[in-house]
Amino acid sequence: MEKSDSRVGRYIFLLTRLALGGIFIAASIDKIAHPAEFAKIVHNYLILPDSAVNTVAMVLPWLEAVAGTLLIFGIWLPGAVLVANALLFTFFAALMYNLARGLNIHCGCFSTTTSAAPQTSWYIIRDSFFLILGLALAVQVFRGKQGR
Repeated sequence: MEKSDSRVGRYIFLLTRLALGGIFIAASIDKIAHPAEFAKIVHNYLILPDSAVNTVAMVLPWLEAVAGTLLIFGIWLPGAVLVANALLFTFFAALMYNLARGLNIHCGCFSTTTSAAPQTSWYIIRDSFFLILGLALAVQVFRGKQGR
């Protein structure tokens, strides 16, 4: 029974790692392809000084892509998991901050297109799920049971 539980745990760990890695890679693609549009979205959050917007818009998507790739391939997992969770927490906090301020903006999570109406409630639900995945992965990696 214990051997079966161990196999199931490794399978769940792998699926979680692949899912979160895929999410980060998918999130990076449109931002990398359209940095100017992503910069406008970053600016709309009204959190960063104008001087930091372009740098964040250029660096953030590549950080997402690298973190996602590392998660998928299982390379440098402790660092990849820390970066992924830091990004997830930052994204979630930015959404909540703007919700508290009454701003309903496009999150820019998976697309730089802003033609449809923003769906902040959906963004928060979805990002909550992503945070749960990230925290579950962190627990598995830092308990020493996986990621080695």
